[in-house]
Amino acid sequence: MDSQPVADAVLARARSGDASALEALYRAFETPVYNLARRICRTTEDAEDVMQETFFEVCRSIHRYRGDGSLWGWVRTITASKALMRLRRNKYRDTDELFEDFAPARRDDTALRMDLEAALERLSETSRAVVWLHDVEGYTHEEIGSMMGKTPSFSKSQLARAHARLRRWLGEEVPA
Repeated sequence: MDSQPVADAVLARARSGDASALEALYRAFETPVYNLARRICRTTEDAEDVMQETFFEVCRSIHRYRGDGSLWGWVRTITASKALMRLRRNKYRDTDELFEDFAPARRDDTALRMDLEAALERLSETSRAVVWLHDVEGYTHEEIGSMMGKTPSFSKSQLARAHARLRRWLGEEVPA
C-alpha cells in the first residue's frame, strides 16, 4: 500500500468483506502485530495465538473502523488488548513473580549482568506488558490502566517497580 488512494481502496474493499483486501491488510500488519504480541506475551505460542485473535477481530470489526486515527493505531490497540487478555488467562501459570523478590541480586554476580532483552524476560508478564506499552508503544498510564481493568496508579507503580528491577538486574545502583 504505497499511496493513500490505494490504501483507501484496499480499506474500502476490506470493509465490504473482500478476501484479497483482508489478506493485504494481514500482510501489511502481520510483522508489527506479531512483534508487539511477542513483546507482551512470554511465549511464541501465545504471541501467535494473539496474532490470530487480532486478525480475526480485525476481519470481524473492520466495518466499524471509523478512520479517526491511523489504521495501525487501531490494529495496535486490538493487539495490545488481546495480548493483555491472554496474560489474564495465563496468570495462574505465572509463578515467576512469586520467586522474583526472593532471588538475591548481587552487583558482582555476572549471571545477573544480562542484556536488556533477557532482563525484560525476567519481569512478570504484567510488568513486562506495562513497560512495553508505556516505554515503547507510548501508551499513557490512563490508557494502560483502562486496558488492564486497573487504575492509572497501578500502571505507574508497576512501571516504577519494573524499572527498579531492570536497573538492579543490569547492574546499576538503585537508591534505597
